[in-house]
Amino acid sequence: MRADGTGEDGRIALIQSDIWIGFPRAEQVLDRLQSLIEAPRQTRMPGLLVHGASGIGKTMIARNLSRRYAPEYDPVAGITHTPLLLLQAPPAPDERRFYLHILAAVGAPATSLGLRAQSVASLEVRVIALLRDLGLRMIMIDEVHNLLAGTHREQRRFLNVLRYLSNELEASLVCLGVSEAVDAIRGDVQLARRLDEHHLPNWRDDAEFSDMIQTLIAAMPLQKKSNLRVKSLKQMLALTGGVTSRIFALVKDLSIDAIRSGEECITDDVITKWTPVWSRHAPVQRRLEKSGA
Repeated sequence: MRADGTGEDGRIALIQSDIWIGFPRAEQVLDRLQSLIEAPRQTRMPGLLVHGASGIGKTMIARNLSRRYAPEYDPVAGITHTPLLLLQAPPAPDERRFYLHILAAVGAPATSLGLRAQSVASLEVRVIALLRDLGLRMIMIDEVHNLLAGTHREQRRFLNVLRYLSNELEASLVCLGVSEAVDAIRGDVQLARRLDEHHLPNWRDDAEFSDMIQTLIAAMPLQKKSNLRVKSLKQMLALTGGVTSRIFALVKDLSIDAIRSGEECITDDVITKWTPVWSRHAPVQRRLEKSGA
């Protein structure tokens, strides 16, 4: 994705868009997910729980897989095959809200249904029938830690719903969330037994981090190569706390500045002077709080 005559605005827009970098740790998770979605159907489908810090890359991985298995319309059968359904867990473990969210996601909103048809039992039957017709093979629930907002009883009921959907549809269940959600998932013994756990740790000062940074910078549409010292890489790690989304934000921010300044590469000097976006306004906010504004 090197500069190829595209104007400055076009290159900046490219940087600001979603950029997928296939670094090994992400590809490892994708390989595991792909093996699950391609696995033969069985009564108790295996699944996966991917957990790690917020911003570590879980959602990015999930969206990449959903693009690989995007819905396809079959004109002969007159139906849309949907092998994978990516959903965000509701803000609290609410069964009815979850079923309504599923219907909206597959293009069958329940707004036209009567109140009786919108009961949990009716929605459950409708969801199962629709998803079975779509040929669903995997359900991915992102932000699964949202279930922690409910009581223990509500959490158990919501986990029962996930296990029930997986059983009825013979579809793999994949949950993604922060590590605090692991204990909640383990609260349902039957569900925990079928969900392998894959932890995505924060980046550390090692060869894997160095390779990822170099790959990410190489993907930026800059006209010159960025030759950074080891000290700069360590500083990038310290500035971001090893969180993937912050690392991407840092490199994108510096790349845009490099285009606008005409430098066309990321230098050790600009890394030294760079202030994290997430803390840039913190001193101002603290002054406002002290003044009582």
